[in-house]
Amino acid sequence: MTIGAFARAVRLSPKALRLYDELGLLTPAAVGGESGYRLYHPDQLEKARLIAWLRRLGMPLAGIREVCELPAVEAAVAIGAYWERVLAETAERGRLAAFLVDQLSGRGSAMGTLGIRYAARSEAGPVRDSNEDTAYAGPRLIAVADGMRGPDGGRASAAAVDALKPLQTVPADDLLGALAEAVRDAQQAVGAGVTTLTALYWSGSRLALAHIGDTRAYRLRDGELSLITVDHTHVRSLVEQGRLTEAEAAVHPQRSLLVKALTGDGEASPDLSLHEAAAGDRYLLCSDGLTTAVPVETLREVLAGPGDPQQVLDKLITRAYDAGAEDNVAAVVADVV
Repeated sequence: MTIGAFARAVRLSPKALRLYDELGLLTPAAVGGESGYRLYHPDQLEKARLIAWLRRLGMPLAGIREVCELPAVEAAVAIGAYWERVLAETAERGRLAAFLVDQLSGRGSAMGTLGIRYAARSEAGPVRDSNEDTAYAGPRLIAVADGMRGPDGGRASAAAVDALKPLQTVPADDLLGALAEAVRDAQQAVGAGVTTLTALYWSGSRLALAHIGDTRAYRLRDGELSLITVDHTHVRSLVEQGRLTEAEAAVHPQRSLLVKALTGDGEASPDLSLHEAAAGDRYLLCSDGLTTAVPVETLREVLAGPGDPQQVLDKLITRAYDAGAEDNVAAVVADVV
């Protein structure tokens, strides 16, 4: 077959065929001695078509050479591995693009070489006539609060979170000290109300955590989900004393009975701690309306799955209500990128 006929049969250009010849990837069956005209055998059509398909996949020529030298089954494995790498690289570029979109549109924040993307949502339970849960996400602060039933609880959770929001503009030389002072302001703001509070405050790769009550903070890192807060509940204290197992605690009738909460009298102090954030971390802050209904393995599965923070957050809340949750649910999902 002439180079022109062969090129048409395999949908490659003569120029590409000449390049593949020079690289030793697809050598002609014969070359005219005087004319130098390349001639191909019909038996070469299958290999040429494979090369054409792999080029359409975007595979580099060096990779194509390796695939063409392999038996069919091993070639299939190599192509599958290549495509998995392409998908992973595409996903990484997609996350970078989404971060840039969020950053430029004001929905994300830059923290030196790190940034966060975030989403917050508070949903009233299907049998509740009020929602005392508050969720907030901003460029340097995410927080969840769960007030006690009734109007004072709703006002308390909102007031506690509002008292933390000025942190967004505060220089963070003393990250933990700034957060502790803001929590003291939150205690005064709640007045006669009672609320839980869990908040993360960022600066660079450091984050400060404030926590009181049974709202929770989780961190997903390298596929492993860790609870980075301890519930301030009567049942949790019984577990730590060895008087209850984890399984018994999960169904105990007093599992929501708090031993510490944020109140106006300031008698109970929150847990304060510093942590290091890393690119790829995903954080979840949530009220017990989510964790009571959704098992931890399901939390890990959804958090480790695909989707941006808003999509993942929506999936978690859907899972909670599909599982029969009756309580309000407040949650924040934040990605470190």
